[in-house]
Amino acid sequence: MQPFLQNKRVLITGGGGSIGSELCRQAAAQSPRELILLDINENGAFSVQQELLGRYGRSFPLRVEIASIRDLPRLEAVFAETGPEVVLHAAAHKHVPFMELNPGEAVKNNILGTWNLLQAAEHAGSERLVFISTDKAVRPSSVMGASKRAAERLLLPGGTTRLAAVRFGNVADSAGSVLPLFRRQIAGGGPVTVTDPRMTRFFMTIPEAAGLVLDAARLAEGGELFVLDMGAPVSILALAEGLIREAGLEPHRDIPILYTGLRPGEKLTEELLTPAEQEGALRRGKILQTALSPFAPEERDRVLENLRRAAGSGSRREILCALREAVPDYCPKEEESPA
Repeated sequence: MQPFLQNKRVLITGGGGSIGSELCRQAAAQSPRELILLDINENGAFSVQQELLGRYGRSFPLRVEIASIRDLPRLEAVFAETGPEVVLHAAAHKHVPFMELNPGEAVKNNILGTWNLLQAAEHAGSERLVFISTDKAVRPSSVMGASKRAAERLLLPGGTTRLAAVRFGNVADSAGSVLPLFRRQIAGGGPVTVTDPRMTRFFMTIPEAAGLVLDAARLAEGGELFVLDMGAPVSILALAEGLIREAGLEPHRDIPILYTGLRPGEKLTEELLTPAEQEGALRRGKILQTALSPFAPEERDRVLENLRRAAGSGSRREILCALREAVPDYCPKEEESPA
């Protein structure tokens, strides 16, 4: 069976990051006609470029574009020149506490940047676009999660480009992941910092995450949401204790564990699907498929204008209000009752 991406032009945003670089590796292995790596981070892009050219040779059809998804004219120019048939959208601000402190940047990058990309793909006649979301988009308590959920809702089916989304849990060993943090803390003699002894998270590997994105691109007909069946969530405390034991040490004795409390926007547990999404989900092997809940066109235009205005104002209150309009089940932690 011919690989799905063989002889196709594939554009990957955020291609220099943890997930984006693995997408580049897996896409390159399928012999695309051209692989376009788009990123604002030139160092990450350079690293991936050198890795792929070293593996496949200087004749490999790799093109690197240093560009921001916030810049619509630049995106339009790149898409017009390259004509990508498949677009994999990994570029995003993902760090929950940072986005709590900088909500306007989450809106500009994760929502408005995604809207720019959707327009560029549609105008260029791209066949498919897969948006990478997060479990934090389900009943979000954080700005980052709300921005990802709002971006999911921009994926209105019916245009030239088939639009789909995937949701991940935590990606082990990605930039900012808790695993490399724990290993550094253990190597330094501790303490290992755990948010709360009750905290749990879903985990998947970087190759699994990238494989899910490529599966979604292959399966997408437009309007789908895909998640990987990741089994039971993992206790963060048990994970920390296991890593300490792997190092030949005893947790709480050789390496202390310090409980630091929830950071702004964090939840004790995460979900991959809402109850309504779970009801309509189809199983396709290890992948669950359900339908997205996009904005109606007139609602989308109003929400985007409100978000644009709020982000430009710099007012945290205005930005949170605009996010609440876009994502009605968004509940900022400071607004939750003590119960």
